[in-house]
Amino acid sequence: MSELTQVGVIGAGTMGHGIAQVSAQAGFSVVLYDVTTAAAEAGRAKIDKTLQVGVEKKKVTPEARDAALARLTTTDALEALAPCELIVEAAPEKLALKQELFAKLSRHCAPDAILASNTSSLSLTEIAASATHPGRVVGLHFFNPVHLMKLLEVVRAFQTSDETIARVRGYGAAIGKELIVVKDSPGFASSRLGVALGLEATRMLEEGVASAEDIDRAMKLGYGHPMGPLELGDLVGLDVRLAIAEYLYAETGSPTFRPPQLLKKLVRAGKLGKKSGEGFYRY
Repeated sequence: MSELTQVGVIGAGTMGHGIAQVSAQAGFSVVLYDVTTAAAEAGRAKIDKTLQVGVEKKKVTPEARDAALARLTTTDALEALAPCELIVEAAPEKLALKQELFAKLSRHCAPDAILASNTSSLSLTEIAASATHPGRVVGLHFFNPVHLMKLLEVVRAFQTSDETIARVRGYGAAIGKELIVVKDSPGFASSRLGVALGLEATRMLEEGVASAEDIDRAMKLGYGHPMGPLELGDLVGLDVRLAIAEYLYAETGSPTFRPPQLLKKLVRAGKLGKKSGEGFYRY
């Protein structure tokens, strides 16, 4: 069993660059991959910016910032991840894409390298089936923003070995996360609960029960949530929320996950939330 010293991250977007950042801050050598050099470098620039904000708020020392950045390299070649003992995939939520990536990683990486997916809802068992030595495949579901959110949801596929779980527990502790371990099931624990709340809030808005602001305020002030379910939907992306809802509805058959018409209309209109400038709110 090799010690985890090098971490590879696939995808330099919101989640990927966040995972790369916390890994580098924890002392791991990190390779951040994206399909183009420009995309990978854009991810590095966001890490630099986030760390600089930490320095300005006196939560990160300049020395720690410089050390973290020195441990981080970027690449557009998947083969560059070969030396990594842990690779975390943070690609778009498309099962076929993830299966293709895990099949390719199986050819490039050591047999005992851990192959992890940041998927928030897709079947880890199906993803693992595309890899050689599927016992080393596991879900590592991070939350946005990665450097601030304490939870790391570890998802155990049908094939995942005890050794793999033990090794990712060590990684989670090293990056300062609180872990929960759940078995592979539609939506796991966090997404299943979070999406159910978000969809019900959307139905309430659709029915005119209350304004978006008051629905969100109810959960923040009444239940202590740091962000309301509609605000969170805008942050995640309404297209992402719709895709997860459709997947959960197809997998479970539960009316809880039937996508509301309002959500469908917003996505069709290109109102995807914060990233498009408008969703439930205007930005």
